Amino acid sequence: MATIDITAETFGPTVEDNDIVLVDFWAGWCQPCQRFAPTYSAASDKHEDVVFAKVDTEAQQQLAAEANITSIPTLMAFREKVLVFSQPGALNPSQLEEVITAVKGLDMKEVHAAVAERQAK
Repeated sequence: MATIDITAETFGPTVEDNDIVLVDFWAGWCQPCQRFAPTYSAASDKHEDVVFAKVDTEAQQQLAAEANITSIPTLMAFREKVLVFSQPGALNPSQLEEVITAVKGLDMKEVHAAVAERQAK
């Protein structure tokens, strides 16, 4: 599956309507972003059960601000509408594969219970 570009309008529905969503926050002038792009694209071809989204932080400055993006590239991973990973910096192929494997392997009952407990406090 190819990567998709998302905007402030499509961010919420993309996360809500898909089980696993990875989001790459990037900018055209960012050299590490440009180096990470082929790695991200290759992973999207390999993992058809995951949505690979990209947010151009220059075009979507409000969305980047709402997501507290302070460094790019930043990769976020959502599983069942929950942010389960967020890290700035370009990953190499094996690091990205580790993140994807870890996200797929999460016990979401535990994650949802932890989220509910945090919200109750």
